[in-house]
Amino acid sequence: MQKPIVLAEIGTSHGGDLGKARELIAAASEAGADAAKFQLVYAEEILHPNSGFVDLPGGRIPLFERFKALERPLEFYAALKEETEARGMWFVCSPFGIRSAGILHQMGTKVFKIASPELNHYPLLEEVSSYHVPVLMSTGVSTLGDIERAIATFQDHKPGMDVKSPLKTPFSPLTLLHCITAYPAPEEEYNLSLLPNLEGIFGLPVGVSDHSKDPVLVPVLAVLQGAKVIEKHFTLDPKGSGLDDPIALDPKTFQTMVMEVRSAFLEIRAGRRTHVIEALEAKYGKEKVWKVLGDGVKRLAPSEMNNYRTTNRSIHAITDLRSGELLTEKNCALLRTEKNLKPGLSPEFWRVVLGKRLVRDVNAGEGIQWEDLLT
Repeated sequence: MQKPIVLAEIGTSHGGDLGKARELIAAASEAGADAAKFQLVYAEEILHPNSGFVDLPGGRIPLFERFKALERPLEFYAALKEETEARGMWFVCSPFGIRSAGILHQMGTKVFKIASPELNHYPLLEEVSSYHVPVLMSTGVSTLGDIERAIATFQDHKPGMDVKSPLKTPFSPLTLLHCITAYPAPEEEYNLSLLPNLEGIFGLPVGVSDHSKDPVLVPVLAVLQGAKVIEKHFTLDPKGSGLDDPIALDPKTFQTMVMEVRSAFLEIRAGRRTHVIEALEAKYGKEKVWKVLGDGVKRLAPSEMNNYRTTNRSIHAITDLRSGELLTEKNCALLRTEKNLKPGLSPEFWRVVLGKRLVRDVNAGEGIQWEDLLT
């Protein structure tokens, strides 16, 4: 029975400040994290400048500009990797496109994370799978079919350790992280009984990427359901200016989570599973605990349902396109739609539409539909 790996999802909480990033890494290590996870951001790989706004403590600003301000050179991420590994943790990072994936590979990153919105970014999945490194893949705002297609992409490209240079990590070649794409995510919607079902259906180890605010309930119940990885957002201050800071745990609370997760693991290994459940029921109430466990059927959670097809990737026009133009990799891209634009065709049709001629105009940022290509 493998001890769960605990990831501190630092993400972009450092705000692009290397000094703050080092402080976050040190705090995560002291709080007991096994790994620190980051995001390598290039705004153009994620969304279009017309995608809309985000409300931050300093005011309302365009989301694209917020991501743009977080862009840093390779040297910044190399320093994060060096500091993380010097602290005895695994460096894990999420790319959002081919460019960022290539940089992480160039740096010698040993563990990649695919965020939920990129579950259908098939060119990215193909690229990362070709690196033969362990991959954590979040499955928020997705259906079983979406997960199946993503896994098939990896299987087609032989995921796992490189035989010539095996990577000795505690991570499996491919791990599914159950997730709810809502910030914060309601604990009662987590449906953690799904974990053993996902493991049984796909034959892969499972874990949870937890966006709920409570430090104990979802992580400990996930361990009871066989989670091999627990990921939780980490910040120095939940009132900070980072995009995910409001749902993140501070170092003291994160440490509480780590201790509870490890204690639950030891109890389960000793055959005292019911003791863990009874303790949770005493703290949270039996009804809430069983609501969090759910019925084990994979479905979109109510809080993330409206995000389907807007959070995940689809085919969008980069510039204003006119009727008669051919679609190319320079004038369209696989982007998140977000709230202000209409989604386009699924990325599974990416190679189908390239080279096709538009039959009507498409404004910059808007999703490209079949009606734009077929008369």
